[in-house]
Amino acid sequence: MPLIPDFIAPTRHTDPADALAQVQRIYQQQIDHLRAAMQRFVAGATPTGAVRAFYPFVRMHTTTVARADSKLAYGFVEGPGRYETTLTRPDLFARYYAEQFRLLRANHGVELEVGTGNHPIPIHFSFAEHDHIDGTLTPERRMLMRDIFDLPDLAAMDDGIANGTWQAAPGEAQPLALFTAPRVDYSLHRLRHYTGTAPEWFQNFVLFTNYQFYIDEFIRLGHAEMARADSQYLAFIEPGNLVTRRAGLPAEAGAAPGIAPPRLPQMPAYHLVREDASGITMVNIGVGPANAKTITDHIAVLRPHAWMMLGHCAGLRNSQQLGDYVLAHAYVREDHVLDEELPLWVPIPALAEIQLALQQAVADITQIGGADLKRVMRTGTVASTDNRNWELLPDNTPQRRFSQSRAVALDMESATIAANGFRFRVPYGTLLCVSDKPLHGEIKLPGMANHFYRERVDQHLRIGMRAIDILRSGGVDRLHSRKLRSFAEVAFQ
Repeated sequence: MPLIPDFIAPTRHTDPADALAQVQRIYQQQIDHLRAAMQRFVAGATPTGAVRAFYPFVRMHTTTVARADSKLAYGFVEGPGRYETTLTRPDLFARYYAEQFRLLRANHGVELEVGTGNHPIPIHFSFAEHDHIDGTLTPERRMLMRDIFDLPDLAAMDDGIANGTWQAAPGEAQPLALFTAPRVDYSLHRLRHYTGTAPEWFQNFVLFTNYQFYIDEFIRLGHAEMARADSQYLAFIEPGNLVTRRAGLPAEAGAAPGIAPPRLPQMPAYHLVREDASGITMVNIGVGPANAKTITDHIAVLRPHAWMMLGHCAGLRNSQQLGDYVLAHAYVREDHVLDEELPLWVPIPALAEIQLALQQAVADITQIGGADLKRVMRTGTVASTDNRNWELLPDNTPQRRFSQSRAVALDMESATIAANGFRFRVPYGTLLCVSDKPLHGEIKLPGMANHFYRERVDQHLRIGMRAIDILRSGGVDRLHSRKLRSFAEVAFQ
């Protein structure tokens, strides 16, 4: 017989805080069971049966289409039925879960049911931040572990709900959230691997870049903020979970010291942390749409308020100058990495709140306004390609397509980030800087490029950070608009 924790019967709650506390109680019981069994296994003991533990769930029933009048685009279900989702890491997502529970209660007035689900927790997802238990096992014990503990099951963590292709089996509940608990856990582990920082440090506003120059400047600005006792930020985090606290703040009690990695991870992340998690995370995604899709696939489970791309691009118009900005209002998707998840016939709309914040930020930082702003920033279509050497293809076919699309700039990441934002209901935007004009004979040369980058990066980064200040002050509820919601949408933001 399988070895499972003592059963905790489902409970019903009218207080969202009580519902969250019960989720935390069940999750901790299940995780403690797995960790204790794994520690015994590593010590050499072999269980008499399979060791299993399960994710908690939250469920609600409603018999009417009625709901409270709400200006929000989320927090309610579409009509009568049974809705549920599995939950994980209620420590990390405590604030988020509490808000989703509150909205369900406010909008529908029904009880929330919390219990132990039937989706097993894979043993790898039970490990604590610094656990590397399986690395100490012999090959024979690692093989035996597969027979004793549940392993990640890809069939339980696909993106059918987010993609709009999921269909309930007869008698199955409708989803409350875009992601199941195993899918969230999978991404949390991938984030550690790709970015070199713990998911706990990620903030609700994310900047992506494709050049290390931006990261160098963000590090400089991050440490400058930490030297100011009046900074709005509490800490600056670097890969290896290296923590620099704001001047005057004591070291966090019980916090494990970070260790600088011997080499940077594939897509290093840096975090300017605010107490309410509405600070800034910046990630160097490198070059190409594959990285852009990979990292946004995983950051999406953290439910950020917005993500934006700041990077360099090829200017496609003769009237552009090196250093001009391009604010994307449409995208040509020749990146291909999302063709299976998001058909090309799906439009990726510009989001007014992001567009206005970026435009205002350019005006604020450059001190140029009105009609003169058009001298340094052009709004238009950005094309993203998966072929870095597109200009070398014969017969000029890419150039013809880009001209037909009215594209004003080209890069390799922006359309991917915007499309994945659309797919995962994360508000998105793009502000690029023209660094070369290959169609007009102005190509990147090492000396010229280095001089250009040093001159422009500081201003461009400050524009992105200023845009986040504008979005934050305007209220995040406005960001999660109905533009990103489908006909029958999940309730969780």
